Amino acid sequence: MSIVPAEAVSGRIGVEQTAAAEVAAPLAPRARLLPALGAVYRSQLSRARVARMPLLFVATFQSIGIMVLMRGVVDGGAEARAVVAGSSVLVVAFVALNLLAQYFGQLRASGGLDHYATLPVPPAAVVLGAAGAYASFTVPGTVVTAVAGSVLFQLPMTHLWVLAAVIPLSGAALAGLGAALGLLAPRQELATLLGQLGMSAALLLGVLPADRLPGPVSYARDLLPSTYGVEALARTFEARPDWTVVGLYLAVCALVGVVSLTVATWAYRRAAVR
Repeated sequence: MSIVPAEAVSGRIGVEQTAAAEVAAPLAPRARLLPALGAVYRSQLSRARVARMPLLFVATFQSIGIMVLMRGVVDGGAEARAVVAGSSVLVVAFVALNLLAQYFGQLRASGGLDHYATLPVPPAAVVLGAAGAYASFTVPGTVVTAVAGSVLFQLPMTHLWVLAAVIPLSGAALAGLGAALGLLAPRQELATLLGQLGMSAALLLGVLPADRLPGPVSYARDLLPSTYGVEALARTFEARPDWTVVGLYLAVCALVGVVSLTVATWAYRRAAVR
């Protein structure tokens, strides 16, 4: 009869216990969408509040400066409404589109996506949380720009409450586009370039009155997500707004936002597995 050394027996028992423990230990459950979304939103909002405050001031100052320059060209009427609405939504484009494209481009280049990929957080929570934080960050600048433009062009401020719908819907559409650009760009520099081009498009196609744009350019304006938020806000400056048309523009803006955020979520999954 052979004798098994005590060290071998104890080692075998230890390995069996470790293997049993690994089999028995359940994995942590995947976080639900809404709690994960809230956590990502709060963390991104606190980060943006510290790092992006100077840039928000620049975006607001830029939009007000554009309205002052346009005041010498536009006297009033539909053109004035278009300038004020476009300048107000331009603040959203600067932050939600431009800065978010840069953020996700930097996150992808630095390997930050690997950190989120290791967490039990749904991809949609990461994209929606970051997009919501950057869109929320634009509220003060957009309101200040709309009020300043209304005073400058002597437009009624009675219906500025519609900004409560225009800001989140336009912000969602533009933030989804910005996130998709940052995640799909192969290099960080290209993500920054695409963000700048997107903001320039929002400036040229959103602030300038539509009837002064060339025909082919006006078609490009229809493809810009912020256009429908601009049109909805511009209609509320009329003496008697057609709320059916305003609601239609907001509905289209919401639909574009859903599509752009869905594309951004797909782009996040695609970038995270690489």
